[in-house]
Amino acid sequence: MSATTLTRLPVLRALLAQLLALLLVWLLAFGLAWGFAVRPGLIPTALAQGALAALIGARLGLSVWWLPINLLFVPGLLLFRDLDVPAWAPLSGFALLLLLNWNAFGERVPLYLTGSQTERRLRARLAVLPTDFRLIDLGSGLAGTLVRLARAYPAARFVGVETAPLTFALSWLRCLPRRNCQVQPLSLWRVDLGEYDVVYCFLSPAPMAALWEKAQAEMRPGAMLISNSFAVPGVEPAEVLPIGDWRGSRLLIWYPAGPPDDAGASG
Repeated sequence: MSATTLTRLPVLRALLAQLLALLLVWLLAFGLAWGFAVRPGLIPTALAQGALAALIGARLGLSVWWLPINLLFVPGLLLFRDLDVPAWAPLSGFALLLLLNWNAFGERVPLYLTGSQTERRLRARLAVLPTDFRLIDLGSGLAGTLVRLARAYPAARFVGVETAPLTFALSWLRCLPRRNCQVQPLSLWRVDLGEYDVVYCFLSPAPMAALWEKAQAEMRPGAMLISNSFAVPGVEPAEVLPIGDWRGSRLLIWYPAGPPDDAGASG
């Protein structure tokens, strides 16, 4: 497998961190037993492996949310064994995590949920648009924000795209009662952004540069790109709306094809 593939798939970097930590802990335990006749207990060994896996994962560039997973993976397996948990339980838990966070493994976009304060600020910003605006949520997650915006603006049209299988299924069911809201099982890279007046996203730093290029190529003059917290590298937003929550969230707004009153601007 190429180094490029390893860089693009965080799950492989997490696996590599686990394997390297296991190797280092095994060498350390072997050295202690051979040189000092010291045999570390299973729990301290598992905790040491988890700490090393977390540190190695950080050095490999994994996002912060991966660190507790690396830290607790092997100690968690040990705990399951001691509690006599059926073998299918941790596997089922991992499968559930995978189905909900599919994008995190492939595209470095974990499942983020828009906070209530951020959602209110977004709703207020959308109030100045024509009532029949079209909005797409790139990576709409469980579609809570999408559904509530659709309820607040019944004349507008709301579309979400989501590729995590279980997340899509739940959000699709959630949108069924609303005629102006739907979720599609599509990658954000396969969507034509030119159809929308507002493109909203809450992704991660990883895809923002590529998303900016896509937005510039496809969006219409006057259409807004709104990112929850994550900036486009090297591009100043036209508006910054601070939220004031514990996460320090902000709504960052750009006009990739130029503002409404200047169709010739380049953004």
